[in-house]
Amino acid sequence: MAVVFVCTLLECFWASSGATPLSNNQTFSSLLLVSPENRFFITFYGGLYISDVQKEDALSTYRCITKHKYSGETRQSNGARLSVSDPAESIPTILDGFQSRELKAGQLVELPCIASGYPNPAIRWIKDGRPLPADSRWTKRITGLTISDLRGEDSGTYICEVTNTFGSAEVTGTLTVIDPLHVSLTPKKLKTGIGSTVILSCALSGSPEYALRWYRNTDLVVLDNYISIRGISNETLLITAAQKSHSGAYQCFATRKAQTAQDFSIIALEDGTPRIVSSFSEKVVNPGEQFSLMCAAKGAPPPTVTWALDDEPIQRDNGHRTNQYTMSDGTTVSHMNVTSPQIKDGGVYRCTARNSVGSAEYQARINVRGPPSIRAMKNITAVAGRDTFINCRVIGYPYYSIKWYKDALLLPDNHRQVVFENGTLKLMDVQKGMDEGEYLCSVLIQPQLSISQSVHVTVKVPPLIQPFEFPPASIGQLLYIPCVVSSGDMPIRITWRKDGQVIISGSGVTIESKEFMSSLQISSVSLKHNGNYTCIASNAAATVSRERQLIVRVPPRFVVQPNNQDGIYGKAGVLNCSVDGYPPPKVMWKHAKGSGNPQQYHPVPLTGRIQILPNSSLLIRHVLEEDIGYYLCQASNGVGTDISKSMFLTVKIPAMITSHPNTTIAIKGQMKELNCTARGERPIIIRWEKGDTVIDPDRNMRYAISTKDNGDEVISTLKLKPADRGDSVFFSCHAINSYGEDRGLIQLTVQEPPDPPELEIREVKARSMNLRWTQRFDGNSIITGFDIEYKNKSDSWDFKQSTRNISPTINQANIVDLHPASVYSIRMYSFNKIGRSEPSKELTISTEEAAPDGPPMDVTLQPITSQSIQVTWKAPKKELQNGVIRGYQIGYRENSPGSNGQYSIVEMKATGDSEVYTLDNLKKFAQYGVVVQAFNRAGTGPSSSEINATTLEDVPSQPPENVRALSITSDVAVISWSEPPRSTLNGVLKGYRVIFWSLYMDGEWGEMQNITTTRERVELRGMEKFTNYSVQVLAYTQAGDGVRSSVLYIQTKEDIPGPPARIKAVPSSASSVVVSWLPPTKPNGIIRKYTIFCSSPGSGQPAPSEYETSPEQLFYRIAHLNRGQQYMLWVAAVTSAGRGNISEKVTIEPAGKAPAKIISFGGTVTTPWMKDVRLPCNSVGEPAPAIKWTKDREAGWRLVDGHRLIQANGTLVLRSVKAEDSGYYTCTATNTWGFDTIIINLLVQVPPDQPRLTVSKTSASSITLAWIPGDNGGSSIRGFVLQYSVDNSEEWKDVFISSSERAFQLDSLKCGTWYKVKLAAKNSVGAGRISEIIEAKTHGREPSFSKDQHLFTHINSTHARLNLQGWSSGGCPIMAIVLEYRPKGNWVWQSLKTNNSNEVFLTELREATWYELRMKACNSAGCGNETTQFATLDYDGSTIPPIKSAQGEGDDVKKLFTIACPVILATLGVALLFIIRKKRKEKRLKRLRGELSELSPQTVLLAGDDKATIPVTDTEFSQAVNPQSFCTGVSLHHPALIQNTGPLIDMSDIRPGTNPVSRKSVKSAHSTRNRYSSQWTLTKCQASTPARTLTSDWRTVGSQHGIMVTESDSYSASLSQDTDKGRNSMVSTESASSTYEELARAYEHAKLEEQLQHAKFEITECFISDSSSDQMTTGTNENADSMTSMSTPSEPGICRFTASPPKPQDSDRGKNVAVPIPHRANKKKRGLRAIGTGETFGMGGACTGEMGST
Repeated sequence: MAVVFVCTLLECFWASSGATPLSNNQTFSSLLLVSPENRFFITFYGGLYISDVQKEDALSTYRCITKHKYSGETRQSNGARLSVSDPAESIPTILDGFQSRELKAGQLVELPCIASGYPNPAIRWIKDGRPLPADSRWTKRITGLTISDLRGEDSGTYICEVTNTFGSAEVTGTLTVIDPLHVSLTPKKLKTGIGSTVILSCALSGSPEYALRWYRNTDLVVLDNYISIRGISNETLLITAAQKSHSGAYQCFATRKAQTAQDFSIIALEDGTPRIVSSFSEKVVNPGEQFSLMCAAKGAPPPTVTWALDDEPIQRDNGHRTNQYTMSDGTTVSHMNVTSPQIKDGGVYRCTARNSVGSAEYQARINVRGPPSIRAMKNITAVAGRDTFINCRVIGYPYYSIKWYKDALLLPDNHRQVVFENGTLKLMDVQKGMDEGEYLCSVLIQPQLSISQSVHVTVKVPPLIQPFEFPPASIGQLLYIPCVVSSGDMPIRITWRKDGQVIISGSGVTIESKEFMSSLQISSVSLKHNGNYTCIASNAAATVSRERQLIVRVPPRFVVQPNNQDGIYGKAGVLNCSVDGYPPPKVMWKHAKGSGNPQQYHPVPLTGRIQILPNSSLLIRHVLEEDIGYYLCQASNGVGTDISKSMFLTVKIPAMITSHPNTTIAIKGQMKELNCTARGERPIIIRWEKGDTVIDPDRNMRYAISTKDNGDEVISTLKLKPADRGDSVFFSCHAINSYGEDRGLIQLTVQEPPDPPELEIREVKARSMNLRWTQRFDGNSIITGFDIEYKNKSDSWDFKQSTRNISPTINQANIVDLHPASVYSIRMYSFNKIGRSEPSKELTISTEEAAPDGPPMDVTLQPITSQSIQVTWKAPKKELQNGVIRGYQIGYRENSPGSNGQYSIVEMKATGDSEVYTLDNLKKFAQYGVVVQAFNRAGTGPSSSEINATTLEDVPSQPPENVRALSITSDVAVISWSEPPRSTLNGVLKGYRVIFWSLYMDGEWGEMQNITTTRERVELRGMEKFTNYSVQVLAYTQAGDGVRSSVLYIQTKEDIPGPPARIKAVPSSASSVVVSWLPPTKPNGIIRKYTIFCSSPGSGQPAPSEYETSPEQLFYRIAHLNRGQQYMLWVAAVTSAGRGNISEKVTIEPAGKAPAKIISFGGTVTTPWMKDVRLPCNSVGEPAPAIKWTKDREAGWRLVDGHRLIQANGTLVLRSVKAEDSGYYTCTATNTWGFDTIIINLLVQVPPDQPRLTVSKTSASSITLAWIPGDNGGSSIRGFVLQYSVDNSEEWKDVFISSSERAFQLDSLKCGTWYKVKLAAKNSVGAGRISEIIEAKTHGREPSFSKDQHLFTHINSTHARLNLQGWSSGGCPIMAIVLEYRPKGNWVWQSLKTNNSNEVFLTELREATWYELRMKACNSAGCGNETTQFATLDYDGSTIPPIKSAQGEGDDVKKLFTIACPVILATLGVALLFIIRKKRKEKRLKRLRGELSELSPQTVLLAGDDKATIPVTDTEFSQAVNPQSFCTGVSLHHPALIQNTGPLIDMSDIRPGTNPVSRKSVKSAHSTRNRYSSQWTLTKCQASTPARTLTSDWRTVGSQHGIMVTESDSYSASLSQDTDKGRNSMVSTESASSTYEELARAYEHAKLEEQLQHAKFEITECFISDSSSDQMTTGTNENADSMTSMSTPSEPGICRFTASPPKPQDSDRGKNVAVPIPHRANKKKRGLRAIGTGETFGMGGACTGEMGST
């Protein structure tokens, strides 16, 4: 057998409450979910089908649980029980079938066919009389036929046949598959003008029988005179003469049952009435003189323009041509061209622009000279009551006047007549009797001669309709409406329209018309006659209409009548009643209580529980017993009689639980009864459940159930014998009848003594411990308290200590007053009102050591910088340490106003009895409070008293706020600001500095100025007029200037301009001159115009003539002058402030001959590179002059190419100018009578040259840089960008430096660290090339350990005390010292880190053990390492012997040999290299002496290691030089000096400040360097011999000019600076020449000369850009090979050394020695200052030598 439960709501889950889960253990509202399996099936529509029903299926209650698809809300149905009986043979019975279904294509459907019978029946499906075809989309299930992906061909009639051996049954149904609706509305978007016609088409596809509705802006479209809906299915919306209000979003909605589809369109209507935007004016032309008229109009849609002449359309012919086009902005332009006008072509021309919205016209008269005449005039018909115009069209010109006559009377003769000057007569409010007749137009063409023409005016009277109204009408009435015309000229035609459509007699509507009347008759009024009716009367004069509305009333009638029905108590009920009629009826519900005959009805009170639905039905949300009785639905609308219908409502009571305990208590082991009372329609069944399980007393003997009737109620009792812990659950009693069920929940609590708590130890301290416990099961009774018991581990519980009656709200406790390092046992009990628990599990704990009891001592603070404070202190007293101090916590906080008062904590390890720590990253100029705490393994001790200290001042870190600039006058501005935030001053504010500079139009910057003040406002006076200024403000403290504010731009106000810079005037003809000028040097504003003054002193005119021209035009031609008369000309510029000063005055005289003159000006033109430049050369003369351009007077200069172009007006255009385009350009203008020339100096600005960057000084934290700027590229340098980074990093930092600076100090650098630095200059063109990268190192080196210092000060069996003062910082503070130690033979190192260099302890060492110790001290320069060994003492204090190697004595020898071999080889290599170099140098000296002796009396110059010699002749050496100079010398320029030889000094440990070559390659890569070739000058100062400068091709020097060394002789060694010829010829090199290196070469040269070979040298001072701070002692160095003995740095590139005179026997050996002097004399030089006694090399005083380089 099978059974079906039906539940048709939302999404459905079936649940069973009386059986085990059917498919899984998932619960839902305390029920078991039923899932499809084996015998259970859930249909697509929510039915539950059970096949092969079993006996146990009757034990369950089945409910349907529904879930809302969107909100997720769930609801549960009432329960259903299954009654199972033994099977009996029967014919099949259909349990669930279907009749008809309508679904969309693509959906899935199940056609149900569920049957029962015994034996089980077979099922067969038939479609349209045939068995189902094979299709994978069709699935036969036990519950029915499932069809997926529905198609149109699936529609049809389906039969389900059910058959077994006892008979058959069938169910028949229809399936209809429809396609989804699809709507497409066109056009999607339409923009047109008001008055146009709009058509919207709605195309539909899909299901038939749809309904179509139109909406505008979400409101239903209402039909009127403008809007109509057409088409079979209302698919077209038509708007005629569209108005502005018709704009909006239109939607087409198609619906078919539950299906809906829509599409929308946007309609935008604008006033598209045409308007004339451009037209022609009245004019006079001669016959045959061609003229053209233009008329432009705008509108939407674009209008069409037509032309008329004297009201007659102009026909297109050979003489009249029109063209018309539409521009991109929608403007329609039309031209009327008259090629050969005659007299008849004169008259009033009118252009008319028309579109669908309206029209606009414009007219003006065109007069063609000739004899006047009047065009023929047509008779006029006028409409009475309106205005009429009569035109008298006169052709020919000129004429005198136009007059109008009527009945020989001159018009106007009354107030309704007006005659216009153009000859038009206007008749206002025309009257038939008075204004009809002949009118005469008379034109006076000559004195006493007139012409005339007449016209007849006929007046027509329009019809007038008398008012009429439609009376109120009801269905079936007769209706007669007359439309009467009371006046108007006959004949009159009268018609009727309904809703805009012509009414034709028929269908109950009759129209009868007479001469001046028409009547509308309706024999039987119905709803279809509702609408707007219009009566239209027309005659020859006009058409008029009158419209009225007909409303038909319909009495109310029932659509759905009320019927008797049942309501279920507590559920919602709807009493159906629906009516219609017109006007819409009003419905009232009335109620009569009781079940007998209704005696009296009362209106139903409408509350939140009872409401009337929109369809007039009555909704009762919760039916009550009091709602039983009769209900009357009554409707009325004032038409006919009211209607009403009554019905009876019966209220059924479902089963309800009326009484049950919500909660109750039982004692474990005792008996308990639970009672439950129910009421409702009988019979009532009461069932008990425990949790989710039905209680069956027959199966569980602990339960007993009894039931008894008590009047209207049923009482059921459940007994528990006895109660157990498992009974502490929810019990429920279920009351069930035919109308519903109810459930009462009873929570039973079985109480008993609690379980013991679970105890755990949270924390153990030296004198206390913290316990925490968790109470697992409280016995279902509130815990009333806890007891804690504890004792020493060795004692019995008889000697316990206890803490009793602990509050039940507490779950942890502290046991105090314990002994440190002791063992305790602990246990607990818990209590409730039932009793005490068993004891908890016993725990054993041990207390810890104690924390220190005393603070650190002698705490002191010392501010170091603006952001750091040094803290020093000593350890706490020994007796208060409570163990070994492991470290310290330093707490510090800001005590300034507004701080939060919270300490920041840093921690460090202990290193000894005295400690030092530096607090960094503090706030600047802020007071800090500091406390120190010591800690050991047990914890932290008390803190020291707070001590305060203030960090040092610093510069402000933020600029002033609210910086404002206001221009007061043309040369005065006010700058104001407010103080920076106090927290950013970082000190005491001393004042403010205002920095400002001008920005010129050509991009150049003015001089940077600054003003210092203590106020917050400053007035800047004497500023340049109408000039842009950049302004910045900063605050400064004692520490220096703070951050500048953002650049603020201000412009001074305009003023009158200065005079034009230059002016010239030239004659251009016998009666005209041309004056030209240049703009004022100081325009002081925007030039608005120029005023040119011209006066003739001999003309007698006191006031000069004035001419004006635009500011862009810089010349003016003055005509109509007298030949031979002198004129004085001058010019003034005008700004908005007024006319400025005049230019100088020039005198000019017009001449008959006009020689070539150039009116453009010469001068200097400055431009950035890569721009196009125009050099003007405008000229005048007759004949026109020929223009020729030359550059720098070059012959054959190519003028016109891709780069150069000469325009027709003589202007020379240079495209993308470069530096080589700079020069003097000459323009020459030549004609027959003469020529003229101007010269223009073109300066092309380029980015600035790279600066020459050097290092001038270094310290531990700073590097001071100096530089010499390169060429500024023709534009002032605006600033420098300095970039620097750590040597091994590519993270560059930028520093922006003012253009006036030539040195800069980089601060806050890391100590002992190499840095890379580069510099670039910027001008108005842009940034220039970056300088060579230089490298420098701050002072300091990595730490090192002194062997002389004892490391270990104390060693015992477990401790070692180390003295770390042996570590030298190397000039940089030691940041950390890491100690690692391990027992010998062990692989694991133990580490200890400290930042103190005093004492440190190694603790917990093994006694009598050898240890390895390695130390690493680090600072910012690097790390130093040291290793050693030590041994702890034995327990008795004795020492232990060294560890012997187990591998024999030979291993040490091998190890020593392995280490020594590489060292020995390296030493031998260095020695060998030194010997080779010394031998080579000795050979050079020997060869030099030999060559010198052989070449005498000629001189030879030895260039370093190079063997080349250059002879110099006497003649060349004696060339005349400046007689003021008294120093002689020669120079050598030789690339090999640098490129082919290495340095003469050992550079391995000297870091060149200007050499970017890696340190690793300095020794080995000298021969591969590619540096600038440089030269040095050695000059001997003499009083008698002038200095000679030689060119590069000199040969020898005569012996008579040899250099003699005397006691007073002085020698200078001068570095020749390398200056680039230009940007395009820059040499890209790896490094620039090194100042100190080349100075060393010069020093070597001096020593090699015979004059100084035996001299005694003393080096006094030399700066070599060494990065270290080592200072070498000044001393004597005889015949030294290199300059290795240097003193402290002084000036960049300067070495000071002295030489004593040689011995007398050697004084003549160097008479003919040539020395190098510079050969480039046209560059600025840099030299060396000589200081000292004897021969001194340097520059300055009386010993000066020029330098040069390439």
